[in-house]
Amino acid sequence: MIHLHDVSVVIPAHRRGEADRTLLADVSLTLDERRICVIGANGSGKSTLLRLMNGLRLPSSGRVTASGFDTVNQGRDVRNAVGFIFTDPLAQLVMSTPIEDVELSLRSRIKGRPARAARALELLEERGLGRLAHQSIHDLSGGERQLVALTSVLAVEPSIIVADEPTTLLDLRNKLALRATFAALPQQLIYSTHDLGVAADADRVLVIDDGRIVADDEPGRAIRHYEQLMGVRS
Repeated sequence: MIHLHDVSVVIPAHRRGEADRTLLADVSLTLDERRICVIGANGSGKSTLLRLMNGLRLPSSGRVTASGFDTVNQGRDVRNAVGFIFTDPLAQLVMSTPIEDVELSLRSRIKGRPARAARALELLEERGLGRLAHQSIHDLSGGERQLVALTSVLAVEPSIIVADEPTTLLDLRNKLALRATFAALPQQLIYSTHDLGVAADADRVLVIDDGRIVADDEPGRAIRHYEQLMGVRS
């Protein structure tokens, strides 16, 4: 579970006379449903909100806890509890091949290289990626890269997965495959998307606009609110 209490994120002005920039304002949420989606226009604050959840960004004021750990004072514990998936998997796949990347995630858990490589291969095979274990990351499709990134995150056994627009760069086939994979995960999943069909998969949908939560409801009502906000529904 993730809890935000009176959280704001403000970027101070760099020059005298300029105004501070508020990315999020006065957000209080308790996130305990199994599947939660965040929707909103570009620049609305979605990514800022998600990055708060595992300490990639810290609040200017207020408090964020994940699985009981404070993101400011217990960052390592938070990152162990909350795995983060970026929109572009190349932003987080730092090694040359899938097996090397998963091995890197396992380094703190499995000390011996042979055992670590064996476990990495096992995890890749569970995702249907075993045949790609030694291929270059750059030779994989977008969907395959996203599944490798997910495998690397899952290797540390987080209790919560946060995904920032994970289907944006995927074609229809890979999007459907990732949706099926997400649906089967035992972890709590919190994600953002511009795809309202993907948003409808959630148990709860948050609508964010100009750094504020303007709707928090079951998918149908929240999505209708967002469509009205965007002027596509009267």
